[in-house]
Amino acid sequence: MSKGPGLFADIGKKAKDLLTRDYISDQKFTVSTYSDTGVAITSTAVKKGGLSTGDVAVQYKYKNSVIDVKADTGSNINTTLTFTEIIPSTKTIASFKFPDYNSGKLEVQYFHDHATLTTSVALNQSPAVDLSVTIGTPSIAFGAEAGYDTTSGCFTKYTAGISVAKPDSCASIILGDKGDTIRASYVHHLDSLKKSAAVGEISRRFSTNDNTFTVGGSYAIDPLTNVKAKLNNHGNLGALLQHEIIPKSILTLSGEFDTKALDKTPRFGLALALKP
Repeated sequence: MSKGPGLFADIGKKAKDLLTRDYISDQKFTVSTYSDTGVAITSTAVKKGGLSTGDVAVQYKYKNSVIDVKADTGSNINTTLTFTEIIPSTKTIASFKFPDYNSGKLEVQYFHDHATLTTSVALNQSPAVDLSVTIGTPSIAFGAEAGYDTTSGCFTKYTAGISVAKPDSCASIILGDKGDTIRASYVHHLDSLKKSAAVGEISRRFSTNDNTFTVGGSYAIDPLTNVKAKLNNHGNLGALLQHEIIPKSILTLSGEFDTKALDKTPRFGLALALKP
């Protein structure tokens, strides 16, 4: 694949991951196993409140293709087929969900040294079409995406963004929700291994004049332990601790508090992921 500007979905992704990834408010247990033949099996159990759910995912890799099948406790089966380099510099992704036979989707990604293009089409009688394009380099990229509903003949979304990346930092601006919101973020890595970082994000919704400013970051206490925290101007504080108890197996403790309403019950989460 080309080392170009990346997909449009990558714009602002580093900041989003730092501020949202691994923050949980339930109990989650995951066990993964792998075989030499390219088969990976992952079992997940989740308890949220008094409700317990779970799923089993099987992944098979063969040459330039990957097959993912996931079955959950609601009797839903999700299947994703990924093919790389069927046509040079492309990735093709087909997904289906049973018993919802109208949920199929076909996505084609094209990568070039100075541009990427993604087209997604729903596989039903009245397909929705999504298109995104990014131009630039790994250091600076401009992108836009749009969604079109063939049934109503209307655009369901249009978004534009810009990203600027340096070896130790990354900044992005995204205009989304059909021009109703704007979000700007900045990530600065605090070490050469990029295990510790600080992040700031500000967003504004023009229709409601609502502004949200969030700061956060992650810090590697040692090679096995990492902590993250975030706080926004609405008083929502989140923190988590991750520790690698054995190689590739991660224990995550997470909590979220409303500092402006301390009488509310804090939310806590626990996740354990075991991998061979």
